[in-house]
Amino acid sequence: MTDDRHDERAVPADAAPSLPPGPPPGPRDPGDAWAYGPDGQKAWGLFGAAGLLVDDGAGRVLLQHRVEWSHHGGTWGIPGGARHQGEDAVTGALRESAEEAGVPAAALRIRHTSVLDLGFWTYTTVVARAVHPFRAEVGDRESLALDWVPVDDVEGLPLHPGFGASWPALRGVLVTEPVVVVDAANVVGSVPDGWWRDRAGAAERLVDAIGALAASGLAAAELGLGAGRWWPRWSVVLEGDARAARTDGPEVEVVRATGAGDDAIVESVHRAIARAAGPVVVVTADRGLRARVEALGASVTGPSWLRALIAS
Repeated sequence: MTDDRHDERAVPADAAPSLPPGPPPGPRDPGDAWAYGPDGQKAWGLFGAAGLLVDDGAGRVLLQHRVEWSHHGGTWGIPGGARHQGEDAVTGALRESAEEAGVPAAALRIRHTSVLDLGFWTYTTVVARAVHPFRAEVGDRESLALDWVPVDDVEGLPLHPGFGASWPALRGVLVTEPVVVVDAANVVGSVPDGWWRDRAGAAERLVDAIGALAASGLAAAELGLGAGRWWPRWSVVLEGDARAARTDGPEVEVVRATGAGDDAIVESVHRAIARAAGPVVVVTADRGLRARVEALGASVTGPSWLRALIAS
C-alpha cells in the first residue's frame, strides 16, 4: 500500500456528504446512552464502547475528524462508539467503523485489543491491519472527515483526549505481530489417544482446534506481551502421513513438510522471525528442535500449553 493510493481510500473534509447535524433519527439501541460512575463521571455507552485503530501497513492509520456537536467535537480519533446490548467489543468496533467510515471487515486482520477500564465503563481499542486497500467514506453525521494519517504526524493533531492518552502505548505495539509455530507431530503424540491409527485425522482435529484459537485470540500473558488480547499468526507443520490432513480456512497456515518435520519447523521459524516484529513461539517438547529454534531467537513452550488453551 503506497502513498499514491491515498486519495482513493479516504474522504477529505470538502468531499464529505452534507448531513444534518445531531444524532441520526430512528430507533436507537439501549447501549446508546450515558453510563454514570459513582462519582457522577459519565461516559458514552451504557454497555461500554469500542473503536477501531487500523493501519495500512505503510506507516499510516485511519483517523476520524469528529463533528463539532459530538463529545469532544473537533478533535481527531478513531471510528467507534457505544457497544450494543450483548455485543462483544470486536464486533462493536467493526460495526461502528463500518457505519462511520465504510471500513469493510473483510479487509482487516484483527491483531490486538487494549481495554481502558474505569470500573463502571470500559473502552476497547481494537487494533487491525488492512490486508488489502479500501476506500474510507464518511457514513454518518459523526465525522467531518476521514484521513490516512502518517504515524509520525498523529501527535501533531488535536486529538480526542481518550485517544491522545492511549496513543503512545498503541503506537508502541502497532507493528507487533506474534507468531506461533506448532510441531503438530509432537503435540498430537503427547497424548496416547489412538492418534497412530489415523494420523491425518488427528492432524485435522488439531488444526481445527487451533483455528478456533486463532478466531478468539489469546490473553497477552500467554505470549509474554503486555495487557490486552492478541491474535497471533498460527503456523502448523505436518509431516509423514499427517500431511494428508484435509484442512481449509485462512486462520491457520498449514505447512506440509516435504522432508524432515524439524527442518520445516526451523524454516518456518526463520521466515517468521524475518518478517515479524514480535515474539515467535514454538510449541514442541523435542529438545533438539528446541535448541535449533532458540538459536534463531524463538521461545519454546510444551504441548501442554497448547492443549490447555484448546481445552479452556
